[in-house]
Amino acid sequence: MSAEHEALSYRAAGVDIDAGNEVVQRIKPLVKRTFRPEVMAGLGGFGALFELSGRYREPVLVSGTDGVGTKLKLAQQLGRHHTIGIDLVAMCVNDVLVQGAEPLFFLDYFATGKLDVDTTVAVIGGIAQGCELAGCALVGGETAEMPDMYPAGEYDLAGFAVGVVEKSALVDGSQIGAGDALIGIASSGPHSNGYSLIRKILARAGNPFDLDVGGVKLADALMTPTTIYVKPILQLIKRQPLHGMAHITGGGLKENIIRVVPHGLGIAIDSSTWKWPPVFDWLQREGKVARDEMLRTFNCGIGHTLIVQRDQAGMTLDALEQLGLTAWTIGAVETARGDERVHIA
Repeated sequence: MSAEHEALSYRAAGVDIDAGNEVVQRIKPLVKRTFRPEVMAGLGGFGALFELSGRYREPVLVSGTDGVGTKLKLAQQLGRHHTIGIDLVAMCVNDVLVQGAEPLFFLDYFATGKLDVDTTVAVIGGIAQGCELAGCALVGGETAEMPDMYPAGEYDLAGFAVGVVEKSALVDGSQIGAGDALIGIASSGPHSNGYSLIRKILARAGNPFDLDVGGVKLADALMTPTTIYVKPILQLIKRQPLHGMAHITGGGLKENIIRVVPHGLGIAIDSSTWKWPPVFDWLQREGKVARDEMLRTFNCGIGHTLIVQRDQAGMTLDALEQLGLTAWTIGAVETARGDERVHIA
């Protein structure tokens, strides 16, 4: 099998063959940069092959699938297609990371009414960039042209990631106990959640995309791609144990962290321990959104969380800083106070 075409199994469904070939030829070098030594399959195959042997004694596969919600609408409105693929990868690999898994490979699904080559290449190029940031291989995808489903200029995206972790190294929350520290890691903005509300606020405000929010244009703040936490967190895991992790997506801080905390325990968060990025202040003010709703809808500046033993909080913050991530101790695990398990002051 030639190294020139290993693993790229993009297939076109109902797409003009010349246009489809142009897309493949233009994305081929982008995808090739994501390859890992385990990739085996060839161009145009019905399935990608990935060899998993020798590295693990008891490998556990961890999978995740997601999209980017109505952030796609904003990307299409602004004509910004080159970073939405990073968002797509991030939403999947950050979820897989929560169990301590290293993402191995990624596949995408791109559907549109009528294929536009430049847009398609920009989107898939972003997916390839996201895979590079996560260290996983983009082993293929599906491109579907369905004029009866999507209006001109619109497209939809979905992604699927598979990772692996040694069974003995699973981060499953079972070690979490009262008194553990809750570490919050900075987000790059709203990431890919809450965009239906964001778009309503924008429309009511007259779409002021050039408005300055904290030194950047509002459009830039809203379209900043989701942070991919994979590489630094995997490095952190090699240095010290983690009791739990949570990716802050839909449901915000109120609903995501508690998903990994055992019954009988709760969490207390002190919202004064970090400063909300200016874009969230603008959204709350302009949209007249209640604080509780902000915390339930958006990440409010915290994109990923770790739960560690209390006496390891300081060293964890130091390690995260060395790994290029900004983080704070934002709260603690506590004995549950009745049915209400999440308290944010």
